[in-house]
Formats: sequence, C-alpha cells, structure tokens
Amino acid sequence: MDFELNEDQQAITEAIDRLLAQHAGAARAIELNREGRYDEHLHEALAAAGFSTIATDLASDHSSDLSRDKGLAGLEAALIVEAIARAGGVVASAAQMLVAPAVSAAAIAGPIALCTMDNLAKPVPLRFGAHASTLLVLGYGDVHVIPLGSDDMEAVRSSFGYPMGRLRSAERSHELLSRGDTLGPQAALAMTRWWRLSLAVEAVGTMDAALQHTVDYLKQRRQFGRAIGSFQPIQHRLALCAIQVEASRWLAREAAYHGAQDEAVAAAAAFALNAADQVFTETHQMSGAIGFTCEFNLHVWSMRLLALRQELEGVGGARRALVRARWGGGG
Repeated sequence: MDFELNEDQQAITEAIDRLLAQHAGAARAIELNREGRYDEHLHEALAAAGFSTIATDLASDHSSDLSRDKGLAGLEAALIVEAIARAGGVVASAAQMLVAPAVSAAAIAGPIALCTMDNLAKPVPLRFGAHASTLLVLGYGDVHVIPLGSDDMEAVRSSFGYPMGRLRSAERSHELLSRGDTLGPQAALAMTRWWRLSLAVEAVGTMDAALQHTVDYLKQRRQFGRAIGSFQPIQHRLALCAIQVEASRWLAREAAYHGAQDEAVAAAAAFALNAADQVFTETHQMSGAIGFTCEFNLHVWSMRLLALRQELEGVGGARRALVRARWGGGG
C-alpha cells in the first residue's frame, strides 16, 4: 500500500472536506443531539454529491481484478467515512458506504442501522435506529435486510453523541425477521468484516478530532504563566495519543485497501477500539473539569468513542477474531 494518496483520492478528500465544512461541525452536532435528530440535510447532500454510493460506483468502473477493485473502492469509501467522523457528522455513513455495498450488490435504502441477532432479541439501543429506513441484522450465518416502518423503532435518549433507537418490543423481532430478505452465509462473513472495519475507521476520525480539539485548548489554557501545552509531561501524553491515532489510521486504511481481509480487519479494530479508550481518558484529563461539560465541544467526539466500543463485541470481539484469523480455533 502506498502511504501517499493518489490524485483521485486527494480530490475525493478535498471535496468531502469542502462539503463537510458547509454541512457539519461541532455546533451542528450539538444542535441535533439536543433533540436526538438525524442530519437529513447532510444525508441528502452526501447523496447528491455522489458520496453515498462511491464504493459501488468505483468498483463497477473496474473490470480487471474484482477483489482488488473492491479494496480500492473500500479505501476511498473509508477516507470519506473517516472525514465525516472527524467533522462530527450525524449520519449513518459507515453503514451506507462500507457495510451495505459489501453484503449486497443491490442498493439498500438508507439511513441504515446495524445490529446483531442478539441486539434484536434484547432489544438494545442502536445507533441511528430510530431514523433508519433499513435494518441490517447479522444473524447466525446469514444477514437479514429488513425495511422499517415508522412505528417499528422508538427513540432512546443518550449522551453518546449519536441518535439512538431500539425495537419497541422484543416480541416484534420475529415479525421483523419474517418481513425481510435473507442474504446467506457469504453476506454474513462480509458484514462482519466490513462492520468491524467501519468501527475502526469511525474511531480514527473521531479520535483525530478529539485530540486536535484538546491540542487547541492546551495552546490557549494558561497556568503558572504559561500555556499548558508547553509543559513537557503534557507533550509526552499528547505524543502518545498521536501515535495511537496514526497507527489506528494506517491499520484501518491498509485493511480497507486489501478488501477487509479477516486478520487485517480484526487487527485494525482491536487496535483502534483499544486506542479509543486511551484517547478518551487522556483528552478528558488534559482538558480538566471543563472536558466533562456539554458546554465544551470535546464531548461531540469523545462520547462517540464509548458508543463505538460497544458494537460487535467491542475490543474483546475484535481480539478474539484476530486470534481465530491468525491461529484458527473457535475461541
């Protein structure tokens, strides 16, 4: 993998950054989160600009080596998802741009919420659940594509920075499963890999923004007549966080480039979700008491790190997947 983006990838990242500068940001995320709303405006802007279907569009443009082309398309989609996470976008971009194209060649109506069969049976709050048009359920060897009606899910208030929703009752799960289509075991494997990769990619963008926000604060906050960021112990801690973010970034991008192979995806997710815990702790500690208030923008990104760490069995699930991919076995 080349660590330098090619001209097309640079153009894509510049274009998405320009769009996000107009339609996203901390203030927008705080406004939406206050009312538990989904950013329909950004969702439509991404679709109108062609970003929502970029993985499928790019893959269909190539014909020489399909597996490699999917990897290249996945990398470019990952760059967009990373940028949206960094900008605090309140849209289900990872599900739409990374997971859905991997499980189905047919378009899946968005917004899309992701869950496992266990999540559906409990039921537990899901990111974007209350606003989703489609629910992708990772079953035991298959994937269920379930169209959602307006009364299937209920909104759940949370501090995670994402609009959350859950099934109105566990009894509805059987009716929902009978309503949708089933895609089979290959789709289940693909959904597992790309969902896990999407968590790593989102964590990278989110950590990046949280760390940059903290650095900006430490440059301005003064103590003992000096900016806090000038103290060497603080600089050491920031450097360690920066290493965690950069390592997570390139593990995730490499996994996307190679088409979300089992071992690469598991390693990227295990590292990034573990790093998310360190970045959450350090950015809050270095921001002092203000870091835990809603008046300080850090929470736009830091609280999302907690949500990302809960999905698909979190760090533990990714580590077990890494062990299975590298050494085999059922543990």
